[in-house]
Amino acid sequence: MRSSPTATSMEVVSMATLTPAYGRDYKSQAEVEADFRAGKDFILNDFMSQWDGKPCSIRDFPAGTQITLRYKKKSNVIIVTI
Repeated sequence: MRSSPTATSMEVVSMATLTPAYGRDYKSQAEVEADFRAGKDFILNDFMSQWDGKPCSIRDFPAGTQITLRYKKKSNVIIVTI
């Protein structure tokens, strides 16, 4: 069982940056957004958070949160709102 943030613990987050988990990478913003919305795991990148470096997914954030997803070897970004 993984230890990840839950919607209640992430309620104060209004914006987050995530990178693909488990060695995945994406070549297009359509691919990364589709997997994020499908509930695949991503890694939270926020050194001010107790959850930095931990896996999380769309289920862990409340509606209205803006998420920055990094892809293409972390060189490109897309911002999505849940």
